[in-house]
Amino acid sequence: MKKQILILAATIFFLACNKTNTEVTPAEVAESSQTDYTQYVNPLIGTSKMGHVFPGATAPFGMVQLSPQTNFEVMFNDNNEYNRKTYEYCAGYQYRDSTIIGFAHTNFSGTGHSDLGDFLVMPTTGPLILDPLATEKGGKGFYSTFSHDKEEARPGYYKVDLDSYGIQAELTATERVGFHQYTFPESEEARIILDLVYNVYHHDNKNVWTFIRVENDSLITGYRQTKGWARTKKVFFAMQFSKPFTSYGHNKYDEIKYDGFYRRFDQAENFPEMAGKDIRAYFNFNTSAGEKIMVKFALSPVSTAGAMKNLQAEVPHWDFDKVKEETKAKWNTELSKIEVNTLTEGDKINFYTALYHTCLSPILYEDVDGQYRGLDQNIHQSEGFTNYTIFSLWDTYRALHPLFNIIQADRNNDMIKSMLAHHDQSVHHMLPIWSHYANENWCMIGYHATSVIADAMAKNVGDFDHDRALQASVNTANVKYFDGLGDYIAYKYVPDDKSHSSVSKTLEYAYNDWCIAQMASKTGHGDVEKEFMGRSEYYKNVYDHNTGYMRPKLADGTFRKNFDPMDTHGQGFIEGNAWNYGLYVPQNIDTMITMMGGKDRFTEHLDSLFTMEIDDKHIEKHEDITRDGIIGNYVHGNEPGHHIPYLYNWTGHPEKTQARVRMIMNTMYAPTVEGLCGNDDAGQMSAWYIFSSLGFYPVTPGSPYYALGSPLVKEATLKLGNGKTLKIKANNQSKENVYVSGVTVNGEKLDGSMLTHEHIMNGGEIVFEMTDKAGK
Repeated sequence: MKKQILILAATIFFLACNKTNTEVTPAEVAESSQTDYTQYVNPLIGTSKMGHVFPGATAPFGMVQLSPQTNFEVMFNDNNEYNRKTYEYCAGYQYRDSTIIGFAHTNFSGTGHSDLGDFLVMPTTGPLILDPLATEKGGKGFYSTFSHDKEEARPGYYKVDLDSYGIQAELTATERVGFHQYTFPESEEARIILDLVYNVYHHDNKNVWTFIRVENDSLITGYRQTKGWARTKKVFFAMQFSKPFTSYGHNKYDEIKYDGFYRRFDQAENFPEMAGKDIRAYFNFNTSAGEKIMVKFALSPVSTAGAMKNLQAEVPHWDFDKVKEETKAKWNTELSKIEVNTLTEGDKINFYTALYHTCLSPILYEDVDGQYRGLDQNIHQSEGFTNYTIFSLWDTYRALHPLFNIIQADRNNDMIKSMLAHHDQSVHHMLPIWSHYANENWCMIGYHATSVIADAMAKNVGDFDHDRALQASVNTANVKYFDGLGDYIAYKYVPDDKSHSSVSKTLEYAYNDWCIAQMASKTGHGDVEKEFMGRSEYYKNVYDHNTGYMRPKLADGTFRKNFDPMDTHGQGFIEGNAWNYGLYVPQNIDTMITMMGGKDRFTEHLDSLFTMEIDDKHIEKHEDITRDGIIGNYVHGNEPGHHIPYLYNWTGHPEKTQARVRMIMNTMYAPTVEGLCGNDDAGQMSAWYIFSSLGFYPVTPGSPYYALGSPLVKEATLKLGNGKTLKIKANNQSKENVYVSGVTVNGEKLDGSMLTHEHIMNGGEIVFEMTDKAGK
């Protein structure tokens, strides 16, 4: 108890002296210290197979995501062809590996593609080796073997024994500073390597330039610019050691064609400037047995001066345990926003691990003084908002941002303002598509920032400028050179002979346009509403009444002849087929059902989707679609189908939604390293689980409605952003009682199968009556 009081007092003192807009308040520390929700989080869940999640140390939504890297795969093989093995290392870590090559400060979590992996740090002992895997003579690289028996991962903290060197590595982090603590053996050849060659998804031209300054005997600064998924990415750093190094040096791996008069110097050793395309630096120490050397590593999107400001503001001391406890308190503050009572311990671990995953991105992207690098590569000052980056919007608009509108409303408001700033800085005058680190990487389809904005407007979340948001959305929806959009406007569908994934694009654009119409209605722009409501019905133009499927249509108005509705490759769909992706009309579900033959026929289609088998030949060309995430022909491992289990509510069979949803939660999520059935996709897979566990899901973001399902929790208490509390109860909850016989909201019986956002945000109590009897 005395230790807890001392930690709390130290935390309050530190926060009072070093307050930034991302730190917890003393009240939050006190509140979150009452229950340790982090004990129910396992960051290693989903780190096997396709989970690709981040297992390392970070603060909630932190810029620094400090994580072990377990392999060094290149993006292209010797024949300059894409190496599919790199897909397994989207987060730099795979549980099945037995070696660690270091700890990188930037990582994605669960994305379908990757980048980052900046500033790899590795402690070693013995002769100097600067090659990570193998030397030119075939000797061992600077990697270390490790065992999962000596590995510990929990929110804000990671620990592992580096067996090759007898070094224990511990990591924690604030929002902008990674904090390393290495316990060394006795050695006169101890060193810490800073590898500026390493990247996640590395290729020969990934590094544009790296630069290091040795400021004194314990402080270095620098930056790296890379060309990858983010075409022009600059990250600046300040690296401070707790002990002076005795000497230092570096090796340069790029061919030096011109070096000016720097050729006068022996730059390899003890020369305080290092510059080149590919550099690995090292810093030497003498250590006694059990001696700890700590490293504080601050990041900035702006400058090394910004990194120093971040370092001094967030970690002005050398108390590793203090930072670890403060970050744990921050995690408890976020995790305590939903308190659950579950049937099993495994369900509770799944729930809180999923909630943890939803707080890993988008990430903070500005210095403590509010400066950040914009899309135009200029330095901007955030005014009236905190700037965020990593917007995987094709994934996260579906459930992650709607979840934020309930428990992270202030953050989501800032995220929307960040998107609007992106638009203002865009030479294309577009909202983000898939953006990170002051770059647009144009990944996936649609313009789903419109969905995030429309959903916030429909639910009265935030104080962003609605008219400005509408104009930015209209601008985005009229950039004719973007991904078949001009043809979509001209033909009223995307012609398959003019653009890949033509049906998916048509469906996604139509939904996005409906979102814009909702914004226009909300702001009183009737002409814009009429235009985009018209565009929102273009999905009808790719429906083939003869076959009963959405189908690729050519520019001449005819449907493409060679068409296989089961195949996921080359059939007009991306990461799906006509059977599953063809059910994507969230803005007009009733019309879709009528168009596809009525409620009975549509129910039969859904039944078949979950029970039929899909042959390997139909999915073998897609690395995103694996058996782990498939139930019949329903693909839960990919986002386009996440709304499908809830569609039975529109056919008069909510009991089938209830059964399917519970089955998916019990089979597609588990408290193990194999516990995710596909990429977490920046929190979307986990957000689906959070909503579904609570008993409802936002099938149509941009509307204020949620479709009912079957709650997995026994009880849940949500701390809402408006200061109110919502309690959810599932009476007679059990493994067998998956059906809902009735729902009451604050004592009043709910008619139908929909909740409103107002039902939730008014607080009070929602009660589900559970039974083992299927009914309507």
